Amino acid sequence: MIVLGLDTCLAACSVAVIDGARVLAHRSEAMARGHQERLAPMAQAVMADAGLGFDELERVGVTIGPGSFTGLRVGVAFAKGLSAALGVPLIGVGVLEALAAEVGDGLVFAAVDARRDQLYLQGFDGGRSIMAPDALEIGTAAARVAELAAGRTPVLVGTGAPLLAALAAAAQVLTPEGADARCVARLAAARAPAPVRPLYLRAPDARLPA
Repeated sequence: MIVLGLDTCLAACSVAVIDGARVLAHRSEAMARGHQERLAPMAQAVMADAGLGFDELERVGVTIGPGSFTGLRVGVAFAKGLSAALGVPLIGVGVLEALAAEVGDGLVFAAVDARRDQLYLQGFDGGRSIMAPDALEIGTAAARVAELAAGRTPVLVGTGAPLLAALAAAAQVLTPEGADARCVARLAAARAPAPVRPLYLRAPDARLPA
């Protein structure tokens, strides 16, 4: 199955195309903003690198959050438009799940810095989710990790991993700028299509002027 994977939720723009277990092409750029301008050209470049036309895609996978409100909307809107134009299924993948997939099996906690002394957190054991994604105060997140780890030493991954590691023991701390689109594509290939909706774990920081 030929799948295009997309991530724009965090501080990177990542695009990949896979065919089964084989990665055909992948590009990623670190960026705090500007995803809207880079996503379409990057997708075109990745398809060209793979020697494919967009009409050869069989599905599209995209990260749905949590993360930057602007970034995740850019990715979801682009993916929905592409899916509709091509008539192929669209699969949503959580950012925390995609981050954990980069680590592989074992006990993994994916943590994204949500600012305001909070983390977006989700735990996995052997690739299976052991807690739903949540927005937690850093201290509460550390206590949750200790509870679920039950004496084991997990791997922490994500932009919030160093904050969590300051309070919770970790076997390894990994800090990618964003989710790897190759993991997004693989996860998307393995699940049934379902309605895609952004995953918001809290209200946006921005406020309208009074």
